[in-house]
Amino acid sequence: MREGACKLLAACSQREQALEATKSLLVCNSRILSYMGELQRRKEAQVLGKTGRRPSDSGLSAERSPCRGRVCISDVRIPLMWKDTEYFKNKGDLHRWAVFLLLQLGEDIQDTEMILVDRTLTDISFQNNLLFTEARPDFELRLELYGACVEEEGALAGAPKRLATKLSSSLGRSSGRRVRASLENAGGSGSTPILLPTPAVGGPRYHLLAHTTLTLAAVQDGFRTHDLTLASHEENPAWLPLYGSVCCRLVAQPLCMTQPTASGSLRVQQAGEQQDWARVHGVLKGTDLFCYRQSEDADAGKEPLFTIAINKETRVQAGELDQATGRPFTLSISNQYGEDKMTHILQTESRGALQSWMEALWQLFFDMSQWKQCCDEIMKIETPAPRKPPQALAKQRSLYHEMGE
Repeated sequence: MREGACKLLAACSQREQALEATKSLLVCNSRILSYMGELQRRKEAQVLGKTGRRPSDSGLSAERSPCRGRVCISDVRIPLMWKDTEYFKNKGDLHRWAVFLLLQLGEDIQDTEMILVDRTLTDISFQNNLLFTEARPDFELRLELYGACVEEEGALAGAPKRLATKLSSSLGRSSGRRVRASLENAGGSGSTPILLPTPAVGGPRYHLLAHTTLTLAAVQDGFRTHDLTLASHEENPAWLPLYGSVCCRLVAQPLCMTQPTASGSLRVQQAGEQQDWARVHGVLKGTDLFCYRQSEDADAGKEPLFTIAINKETRVQAGELDQATGRPFTLSISNQYGEDKMTHILQTESRGALQSWMEALWQLFFDMSQWKQCCDEIMKIETPAPRKPPQALAKQRSLYHEMGE
């Protein structure tokens, strides 16, 4: 991919092509560095495993690990702070910038579409939904804003002769011939043509304008504003008057909230019923233990007979695991509702089944403690739409453009 981007950049004759090719090259290089770093970490872990050494001094043979999850960032908006004379009075030169976001979570790197910015915009708005599927609760999502000043050399490379012809006919024969001769001589001598900017060497150059890092604390099922660290100054050709903040929607879905973590046959004594036991098929998913009449009902998506809440305040207690043969293996699940306490007694068919259910419940409690607010309720994640092909940048209208066409 990097070789292809380099070849495309060398062959570009239009500014939008060069900007897209340079962006692709930057993203590709970032991914290569990320993959190399991950490969190095895996090699180090493999060496430590072969030598019997552990990366930590905990001495534990097996530590409990939290489940993975999906993290999605969307509707990113970065406000701009133009001067009054630039925005309201529309004075000064009309400069334009091509900008995009580069986001990294672990070794996964994604980018947004490239958009065009000028002083007519009050903020930079990215409509992409970017999804990271292998996030841990201690994730760090780094967001970087890159920008490049839009150069005109690509679009104007073929304009000198057309411009010279129009100038010749517009200014009269004698004056026109002199202007045309000057343009043609400049082009043939190898010097920079009149009125044309100096060609950029190696294509456009993107500059890091701002960055921030978002963690689990920033996750919320709604829009939030976060601080941006500005990385550019006004003398930089790609400088933009950033306000210093970014607004976005950052949500997360732990796998324990979206996928079943345990299932099997149970007998349940509902709260307040001392004698009656209901034989059910239990499915532990998210913050609920769904109790169905039979396993086929769960597979068909039917409504459960009843549901037992499992949350951070739930108390679980297991019966004795060394009970005599033929005695039921039980566990109790208690929830407090105001001043009322509701307890369900669950009975399993074997000691191994009881251990499996207890392990699943302890793992769920651990996942809740790590993912925190993400386990209060399932946050909605919209499936990212397929990336549209890059659109050509709109032309900046000027006398030179109009006469060069």
